[in-house]
Amino acid sequence: MRPKIICHMVTSIDGKLHPSRFTGPAAGVDAARLRKHYDEVSAKFGAQGWMCGRVTMQEISKGKARTTTGPGITSREPFIGDRRDRDLAVAIDPHGKVHYGQDHLHGDHAVAVLSEEVSDAYLAELQEDGVSYLFAGPDGRDLAKAMDALSKTFGVKTLLLEGGAAINGAFLKAGLIDEISVLIHPAVDGLAGVETIFEYQGGPEERPGAGQALRHLHTETLEGGMVWLRYRVETAPAQE
Repeated sequence: MRPKIICHMVTSIDGKLHPSRFTGPAAGVDAARLRKHYDEVSAKFGAQGWMCGRVTMQEISKGKARTTTGPGITSREPFIGDRRDRDLAVAIDPHGKVHYGQDHLHGDHAVAVLSEEVSDAYLAELQEDGVSYLFAGPDGRDLAKAMDALSKTFGVKTLLLEGGAAINGAFLKAGLIDEISVLIHPAVDGLAGVETIFEYQGGPEERPGAGQALRHLHTETLEGGMVWLRYRVETAPAQE
């Protein structure tokens, strides 16, 4: 059984994701206090880890590719590193592009979710770093399988999905999001084409959220004017 997945994001009021582009706070509003809200709200969920896509994880890890000292790994069985009592930092990285250089990110144990098509040398690199990994099917798109494996292997009950836009969209399309938590920053971006919360990579006829509905759970205005919205994702009622 897969873990409960909560998509937890912070956006401008126009739904954009890059804080460096946001308008500045109003006079008397502490920007540092606004930034702290995200982690404070995250802690309320009691999650055992967090997930993001390849691009976001590359920005966090800042690791570099290297030549491994031993032979490549030919098997496509999961590898479990030394998690100890740490939370998980899960990268959805089908093509094996994230490099770590260590077994943790922000103190959380690194876990890579891969396709079976990644190279033997890349798997050897992960094992040298102590990074755990598992597989989401031959092409890395079987997210449900990967989430089941995370639960079974690590005993995870709740995970936070923290973007970016494409991976959020993929989880939405797969029907794997149980709740959506959004912190609306008192700011705007305003530019067309900047990433929003969900951006599924599909054709214009697709409806990634089809068959799903949102039930309001909570609204709270936080210090500095940030607004926290929380919704449960449910099966949409049948249309008459």
